[in-house]
Amino acid sequence: MTVSHSPISPRRAPHRTAGAKTAAKAAAKRSVSASLPVEPGSSGSAKGRQTRQAIIDCALQMAGRIGLEGLSIGVLADRMEMSKSGVFAHFGSREELQIAVIRHYHDQFEQEVFYRAIEQPRGMPRLAAMVQRWLQRVSVEMETGCIYISSAVEFDDRPGTVRDALVAMIQTWHDAVRRAIVQAIEMGHLKPDTDPQQLMFQIHGYILALHHDARLLRLPNSLELACRSLDALLRDHATPEGLPLLLPCLAKEHSASDSAPH
Repeated sequence: MTVSHSPISPRRAPHRTAGAKTAAKAAAKRSVSASLPVEPGSSGSAKGRQTRQAIIDCALQMAGRIGLEGLSIGVLADRMEMSKSGVFAHFGSREELQIAVIRHYHDQFEQEVFYRAIEQPRGMPRLAAMVQRWLQRVSVEMETGCIYISSAVEFDDRPGTVRDALVAMIQTWHDAVRRAIVQAIEMGHLKPDTDPQQLMFQIHGYILALHHDARLLRLPNSLELACRSLDALLRDHATPEGLPLLLPCLAKEHSASDSAPH
C-alpha cells in the first residue's frame, strides 16, 4: 500500500452501484501489499510451498516468545525435525526467514484487522472499526506477543533488509488508518481542524501503552483503560454527525473488555 495507490481512496465516489462498491473493495484488498517486496522462495512445488509455510508458522509462534533475533535455521530444524540444509533450502539465509515471518504476521494482521474494517462504510464507522479490531488483535497478543512491537525494539537501530521490511509493513497499516481519518474529516464525521497525523500518533500511543502495561506491568484493567482512552479520543474529535456513528463501534469493545481474561 502506497500513498499513490491507496486502498482507501481519499475521494468519495457518489452514486456507486452495489456491484461497483464490491469491486472497489476487492481492488482495495488486492492493492494492500502491492508495494511490499516479493517474498523470496515463494515459488516451487506444492509440497515445497507447504513445507515452507509450516516452517514459517512454527517460526512465527517462536518469534512471539523469543523475538525475531532468537530465530535460527538450527533451532527451526530441530523443532521441525528437519536437517539444517533442508530448512536452509527454503530461505537461503536467516534474514530471509525473518522477513518471511514478518510478512506472514502482516498478512494475518491484514486479514483480521484491515480487511474486516473496510467492510464498514467510509468515515467514522470504518475508522472506529479499525481501532476496535486493532484493540482486539492486541488483546490476543497480550499473551503471545506482537511481532511489530517486539521487532521494533530489536531492529530500531539496525539498518538492513529486515528493518526495511518491518518499517514498510507497519507504515502500510499506519497509512491506512491515517487515510481513514482523512475520509472521516471529509465526510463531516470528524472536526475539520482534526490533524490526521496527530490523531494517528495518539491512537498508536494508546495501543503501545496497552501492550506495555498488559505484558510488562501485568496491569489487570489495561484493556479497559485503553478502550476508554481511545473512545474518549475519538469522541473529542467527532462532530455531532459523527458521534452517533462511533457509539455502536467502540461500545462493543467496552463490553468485551469487561469479560476478557487478564
